Amino acid sequence: MRKFLLLTLVLFLAFAAVGAAAAPKILVYAKTADPRGLDPAYNEELESAKIMVNIYENLVKYKPGSTEIQPCLATSWTQSSDGLVWTFNLRRGVTFHDGTPFNAEAVKFSVERQLPPNATSDMPYASFTFEPVKKVEVVGPYTVKFTLNKPYAPFLANLAMSFAAPIVSPAAVKKYGADSNQHPVGTGPFKFDKWDRDQQIVLVKNDKYWGKKALVDKVIYKTTKENSVRSSELLTGAVDIIDGVDPNDVKKLESSGLKVVKNPGMNINYMGFFCHKKPFNDPRIRRAVSMAINRDAIVKYLYQGYAQTANGPLPSFIPGYDPKLKPLSFNQEQAKKLLAEAGASNLSFTILTYSVARSYNPVNGQKLAEAVQAELLKIGVKTNIKVYPWSEYKSAVFNATEGDAYFYGWIGDNGDPDNFLSLFDSNQIESGLNHSKYSNPKVDEILKKGTATLDPKARVKIYQDLQKLLIEEAPWVFVSHSLDMAAYRPNVKGFRLHPVGVSWLDKVSK
Repeated sequence: MRKFLLLTLVLFLAFAAVGAAAAPKILVYAKTADPRGLDPAYNEELESAKIMVNIYENLVKYKPGSTEIQPCLATSWTQSSDGLVWTFNLRRGVTFHDGTPFNAEAVKFSVERQLPPNATSDMPYASFTFEPVKKVEVVGPYTVKFTLNKPYAPFLANLAMSFAAPIVSPAAVKKYGADSNQHPVGTGPFKFDKWDRDQQIVLVKNDKYWGKKALVDKVIYKTTKENSVRSSELLTGAVDIIDGVDPNDVKKLESSGLKVVKNPGMNINYMGFFCHKKPFNDPRIRRAVSMAINRDAIVKYLYQGYAQTANGPLPSFIPGYDPKLKPLSFNQEQAKKLLAEAGASNLSFTILTYSVARSYNPVNGQKLAEAVQAELLKIGVKTNIKVYPWSEYKSAVFNATEGDAYFYGWIGDNGDPDNFLSLFDSNQIESGLNHSKYSNPKVDEILKKGTATLDPKARVKIYQDLQKLLIEEAPWVFVSHSLDMAAYRPNVKGFRLHPVGVSWLDKVSK
């Protein structure tokens, strides 16, 4: 009997071990909002990018922790001496998640659907990324050639971006048509499984991935809108990773043994004016409102040392940043004089804002709007705040049919100064990237010069001069650059936040 019991115990433990080994490794990542979609041609916001970078791949990609370029679906490339022709040699033996082959035709398809006459108005990054592309040609099954209509300094960096540049399955786009935003098919280490709106998106490991396989079997992106709730979920172990960490929660998380990532943020947090309509079509009124806001006090109060006041649109580590650049000074008496001069002494206006935390604004848009509202009231300027959920907010700002100003932010895509400063290009009004509808021919001309200049030192001078002009024109109130923060449980290994605001999760284990 004793031998029988011993044998039974051994068999039970053996089966238990097999069961434990077979249990899927699931990583749960809580984030602030549902994405708008998952087709890179139709999206330009971070909540989409966080997921898309794990489904799709690009010809080139960023090295860990930097925006330096390395091979991905392209193994090598050359550039002609005049800067107009780029030729890429592609990786062989790669298949999309639907089983169709990756090749030069797929690259051509991914790009050409975003070029005239195929590009549509709901492709926000199409012109931003591919405007200089004259044509794309298949040279061979695994060789593709881009011909540009002008030298374009950010071209290679743009091909690594989360939007527009990822290579999609032509078969899947043709199959799903307008629904491709809900059915993403790429070549990446994870495959799309399902999407429960405003609840979760599930990815599963791509067992046929061409590179090293992902270390977890499944990733669940959970939508948890409230900062405090996300922190509580992390503390209890209900989730493994959170982003949008509230500065008020940092000490509590760290004292509980959780890991908090605090990286310099490649971002700008700002209040923008709708410059195409009254009252903010008058730069004097824009300057007055800017000067009435004590940005230093707001940043200190809201972000508690986890952000720094901006002197302009560029973070300090982006080429073209000018430490000597002087923003409009805080001067409420001068602000009142400017308003009187512009005939706007009794100014009142409506501000649009968002209800969730963002990586560039880790409290939330409403709190920031209320802090600005209190500052403006000190000089008699009255404001009405309209708050939207994130999914609705982007449409409200894009349409600009209501409101006079808005709160927003930008997270750099590629480390190039043009990636920030082209948000003031009038050519990006239609795409929606120039939310302020700001138009200045001189600014447009300087931006063209910046991208056509291939000498890095010369480009720095161009962009520094441009920022001085933008300070005077004041299409934005430059508020802050936030630390990029996320938190995770100690049993999670290999998690990193990239400067562009996303995380590749194939190297993360649990």
